[in-house]
Amino acid sequence: MDNCHHCNEFSRASLMRRTAAEAGRGLPAIENGMPLPAGTGLDRRTFVTRTFGLALSVYGLGKLGIFDEGIARAASGPAQPVLVSVFLPGGSDSLSMLYPGQDSTYRRLRPSLKLDPAAGQVFSEDTRLYWHPKLNPIATLHGEGKVSVMPAIGYTHPDQSHFTSRHFWEVGATDATMMTGWMGRYLDRAGSMDNPLQGLSLDYQLQPSLAATKVPVASVAAPEDYSFYAPGVWGQVEQRMLDTLGAIGARRKDRFLNQAAFATAQSDRLRRQLAPFGQSNGNGYGSPVSYPEGDFPHQLAGLAAMLAAGLPLRCVAVTAPGEYDTHSDQPQALADGLDTTSQALFSFQRDLEARGLAGRVLTLVWTEFGRRAEENGSNGTDHGAAGMAFLIGTRAKGQMIGEFPGVDRLDEDGNLLATADFRGIYCSLIEQWLSADAAAVIPGAGSFGRTPLLK
Repeated sequence: MDNCHHCNEFSRASLMRRTAAEAGRGLPAIENGMPLPAGTGLDRRTFVTRTFGLALSVYGLGKLGIFDEGIARAASGPAQPVLVSVFLPGGSDSLSMLYPGQDSTYRRLRPSLKLDPAAGQVFSEDTRLYWHPKLNPIATLHGEGKVSVMPAIGYTHPDQSHFTSRHFWEVGATDATMMTGWMGRYLDRAGSMDNPLQGLSLDYQLQPSLAATKVPVASVAAPEDYSFYAPGVWGQVEQRMLDTLGAIGARRKDRFLNQAAFATAQSDRLRRQLAPFGQSNGNGYGSPVSYPEGDFPHQLAGLAAMLAAGLPLRCVAVTAPGEYDTHSDQPQALADGLDTTSQALFSFQRDLEARGLAGRVLTLVWTEFGRRAEENGSNGTDHGAAGMAFLIGTRAKGQMIGEFPGVDRLDEDGNLLATADFRGIYCSLIEQWLSADAAAVIPGAGSFGRTPLLK
């Protein structure tokens, strides 16, 4: 991404968020008026669960000693739907991701950045639009009915600050003072005190959308950090110790002994399933499909393996590669980010399908805002309003949500007008996918229309 020149505000916002996520370190004075990231100040504890070999940072309340049993109980219960949130940092250009290639106004506004209609596949639901060539993997999934496209999603009175707009998406409200994430508030109502894996941030820090106040959530830098741990025991002795777990897990007549045996059996089962995590190299994890190179594809491959291992995940947040704040040199920077991201998402979907897990997972891909319709003088675009989002999965309805508003009618700043509100999409996800009360999670939920999201 050497050719990507993003704005100073994007750099400052990224620095502030990294610092804010370090529990107890306080906030730097970077820019007046920036909302604090959701979850700022949450205590973080390094936590090693000896049961499942997960090296995690756990955010939130609860005694660490109860987590092993809680994870075992959750893992042995009925499979839950999983929501994966993928963030494209910097404000990805929706008018390049799906571009109106033959529109005369588009071509006039973007004399240098316009894309040739012959370069991309026609978008079947609105033939005025064409897929960016690097989004061909997503176009393939859309053709299979597995991608719902939101070509112009945003909110009323859009804020063109990276920090503020992203904060609104993370907390599920246009409220700069809110300190909990929208998925965190869902987990506060539907989660438990003894399963930090219910909310997993695949990152070095807590993703603010998962910030909860009542239940623990966790973060792990990379899936390969997972390794079984027993203090003071290693090598052949450790292996023999672990191999006895299955036998110890046999049923007992005593009710309490039987509960302990059941938890032990679950531990042994998951330990064996998690063994590939500590042995992975390259794409690893025994993935039935190939992934492209890079950290993000590796994280998604690990996530698929974690789900296949029966880990009790509910909400997962991860950041895609690329810096989409393309004020200059946009064509190459945008193409590089979209290329790796779309290939990885395609592989992840195929991986879930091959493992028989696709019916349990929906992936929401979003960015804080779109870009200005008119190009600037640096072969790039400036901050806009309505952006683009995707909902990927075999259960996704696979139909466009909100129409493409066109470039002939822009807002007063020259930005694309929103035809779908992200808060309405959140409400629909909470009710239809997570089977919870949106009114208890999203402020003012009753004022937002619902969209059928599932087949």
